[in-house]
Amino acid sequence: MNAKSTLLTLVSIIILGLLIPQRMEIPVRGATLHDWHENTFWYEPWGSSGVHKGIDIFGQVGTGVIAATDGIVIYEGVVKKGGKVVVILGPKWRAHYYAHLQSYSVRHGQWVRRGELIGRLGDTGNAQGKPAHVHYSILSLLPLPWLASTETQGWKKMFYLNPGLALTSD
Repeated sequence: MNAKSTLLTLVSIIILGLLIPQRMEIPVRGATLHDWHENTFWYEPWGSSGVHKGIDIFGQVGTGVIAATDGIVIYEGVVKKGGKVVVILGPKWRAHYYAHLQSYSVRHGQWVRRGELIGRLGDTGNAQGKPAHVHYSILSLLPLPWLASTETQGWKKMFYLNPGLALTSD
């Protein structure tokens, strides 16, 4: 395959990913818009992270955490701050990050549908001892420069999208 056809294939794949519709739902079973505070996205100061790049959706320990959108699991495992986490690559080349899980029930490479159980609410990672919740972030793999701001770490806003807005726009 020559460089021109490789580039055309890559551009086609990117465009197809952008065309897939993104239907979303709140990623905690039984949760409503009142189970997180709308102003926590990009709230500062937020520990060693500087700003809070997602929202925390609260519930009872063990409550089902579900996929907010269709996608493929690109990571499941443990990270220092997030504890037990799942990352799903969804439509529009956006990675959906679910952290502080008590447990997860999906595997790398698995296709999940919106509303499918992916784990259970917990307090792992740097959330130990705090009320059970899932830290939910949406990271765009393609930069959206018009979202950048002059706030602390505001340049990162072209990658981190406000999940609260995405969940209330349906």
